[in-house]
Amino acid sequence: MPLMTPEDTTARSVEDTLKGNLSEPDQLAALLVRVRRHLHEHPELGLREFNTSRFIRAVLETHGLDVHGPIAETGLYVDIKGDLPGPMVAYRADIDALPIKEQNDLPYSSKNDGVAHLCGHDAHTAMAIGVAVYLDHHRSELQGTVRVFFQPNEEGIPSGAPLMIEAGVVKGVSAVYASHVDPTIAAGRFGLMTGAVTASADRFRVRVMADSTGHSARPHQATDPIWIATQIMSDLYQMLGRISDPRRPAVIAICRMHAGEAYNVIPDEAEFGGTFRCTANDDRVIFKRNIEQTATYVGKGHGARVEVDFDLGSPPVVNDGELIHVMREAIEETHGREAIYNIPVPSMGAEDFAHYLDHAPGALIRIGTCSGPETAHVLHDSRFNIDESVMAPAAITMSRALMKLLRRKAS
Repeated sequence: MPLMTPEDTTARSVEDTLKGNLSEPDQLAALLVRVRRHLHEHPELGLREFNTSRFIRAVLETHGLDVHGPIAETGLYVDIKGDLPGPMVAYRADIDALPIKEQNDLPYSSKNDGVAHLCGHDAHTAMAIGVAVYLDHHRSELQGTVRVFFQPNEEGIPSGAPLMIEAGVVKGVSAVYASHVDPTIAAGRFGLMTGAVTASADRFRVRVMADSTGHSARPHQATDPIWIATQIMSDLYQMLGRISDPRRPAVIAICRMHAGEAYNVIPDEAEFGGTFRCTANDDRVIFKRNIEQTATYVGKGHGARVEVDFDLGSPPVVNDGELIHVMREAIEETHGREAIYNIPVPSMGAEDFAHYLDHAPGALIRIGTCSGPETAHVLHDSRFNIDESVMAPAAITMSRALMKLLRRKAS
């Protein structure tokens, strides 16, 4: 894939962001809009975010911050050390784009055909830069250190979070926040939930094989992999609420199938695959075992060989109650209680932020971005866009929550 942003363009874009006093909210807002639009115009896929990483570094360094990295190929981090002693907490942003063609007609629409920021990671990165810049202007109030880090390849399997962890980004971190834009929540509101807020996401593939093909006029003389595959699929769909507690949400979705080419030939192979998603991490083991056993036993019972393989993705994100409480206080103090949206049920989507929670308590906060039809398209929609006015207030609110959390832990 060609590099989309020449270094001279990156330098010029960074220089353009430096006008004004960034301790003022309106100037911070102008910076974040410029950063987000630059990233939106020049998206890059996971572990190929080389120009994205250079741009992030340039913006942060121009604002006087000491940038560490790259780690995990294209990841970066900065440590904002307060004037007062205390522990270290962290804030994470993801920087990769999706392999989707954007259908928005904007002055800053993607220039990289077939690649676009349609999950909001451009906004996540801009807000994280806002957190770093804002905290740097308020070091005198920090009782400890905030690590702001920028992670590649959130969308991939295996994803970038384990690579960042292996590189040591959460070493010494006592708690970690992240945020995600949400077009189902009104702009200016923050979505909060304690406990499971997203599901796990694991892929499976089932391959059903016979010894030979057969004639469609004489199916009784053949081992039919398509018919056998349908029996397996039917059994998989009936697992929900039978092999796991029905009070804990779970989903099995078969999303791809392939078998045969001719209309009158029973093929010798059929393959299908999809995902299973759980809000309880223990259920992942149950579903994996039962998918494999069911496919194998059904196939064997009908004279076919079956292979099952898995790509294990992210566990569920389980929000820590203390971190949600601190966030709730920060939102109420900054915007009032009406700015809080209490999320009623978890999302069955996945977030690789979950990997960090194996090492420190954490919380994923939803940032409402919908202010009308143009910003109501769901995540990953080819027309997805956000109300950019939410970014600076969200960055300031996240910063204040991090400051409160440090004070709480230092006391």
